[in-house]
Amino acid sequence: MAHSSLIDSFFIIFSGAALLTTLSLYSRQPMLVAYIILGCLIGPYGMGLIDDDQHLGEIAEIGIMFLLFLVGLDLQPSKLRNMLGASMLTAVATGIAFLVMGAGTLWSFGFSLTEAIVVGIALTFSSTILGLKLLPTTALHHRHIGEIVISLLLIQDMLAIIAIVVVNEFTPDLSDIVSNVGALIIALPALAFAAYCLVRFILLPLIRRFDAFHEYIFLLAIAWCLGIASFSHALNLSYEIGAFIAGVSLATSPIAKYIAESLRPLRDFFLIMFFFTVGADLNTALITTLWLPIIVLSAVILISKPLVFDALLRAQGEPAGTAKEVGFRLGQGSEFALLLSYIALGNSLISEDAAVVLQTATVVTMIISSYWVVSRYPSPIAASPKLRKD
Repeated sequence: MAHSSLIDSFFIIFSGAALLTTLSLYSRQPMLVAYIILGCLIGPYGMGLIDDDQHLGEIAEIGIMFLLFLVGLDLQPSKLRNMLGASMLTAVATGIAFLVMGAGTLWSFGFSLTEAIVVGIALTFSSTILGLKLLPTTALHHRHIGEIVISLLLIQDMLAIIAIVVVNEFTPDLSDIVSNVGALIIALPALAFAAYCLVRFILLPLIRRFDAFHEYIFLLAIAWCLGIASFSHALNLSYEIGAFIAGVSLATSPIAKYIAESLRPLRDFFLIMFFFTVGADLNTALITTLWLPIIVLSAVILISKPLVFDALLRAQGEPAGTAKEVGFRLGQGSEFALLLSYIALGNSLISEDAAVVLQTATVVTMIISSYWVVSRYPSPIAASPKLRKD
């Protein structure tokens, strides 16, 4: 029986998520995989316990907004300067390689060139959530491996933002493309300038005056994120771009780190909804007919990403062990691939078949890659007690 009540839906989702995440922790899998599997099981293509996920999808989008808001908060100018150079070269070079291999794989199975290119773009990114969650904070974040992983992920996040803008504004009509690009050239700087002015003349004075009231800072940060996201949407940009700019505008604030830490639980709540809707929207009936391109694309990701990262990092002088470990930690699809598939599908850039291939391959690589990492390298949920570090 389907449940239309939002309260009933929340109860089913979070109760089921608690059960499946228990199993995922026993099997050393990241919890986000459990959320996707839960969506497949109880969504409209599974048991149908929840058959109308439109409202849940809108709630889930807030999770992506908070994710990008926190990414923006972490992009301080000093970090951006440090990332330029070797890490930027590696990120761009690997991105081009993954785009070509991903697009070539999909095109070889008879998909259109546009679909192949969109899927290739989506596969250039590694999972920020998995990369950070499987990286022991005290053991690696301040060591060289941690620095490489985090800098590459941050650069990929910046490139993902650009990809979201391009895919979101793309249209087959050349005149519309020119119009959209013109609007972007005006709207993006206007949004960034407005955010900068509001932060400097309103937000920061309020934060300095009332920084002792943590509840107020928490509320102000949420209002700022959602407010700039809504303003961005009013300018015909995406909510996600607005949330990212909202984060970047606060990155230099001395209280940015506190805001980031206080918002993580709220972000995780909404991300549960996002990954659930990914599984719920996955047409499992199509998987049985598209199993070959899914398997091949998954294999291309799992094999090529570690090898390409390894080769490029060694060429830049990194030790063999470091280059290999970074390659495996970044050797999966990304949550940005899932987000891009939704945007591209909504803009009719890809078919449902191409979306299913991309989404399923991304989930498969997340599962296999995370299992490999927790079996061989230090992580908070490592299979061996000797490797379990946080």
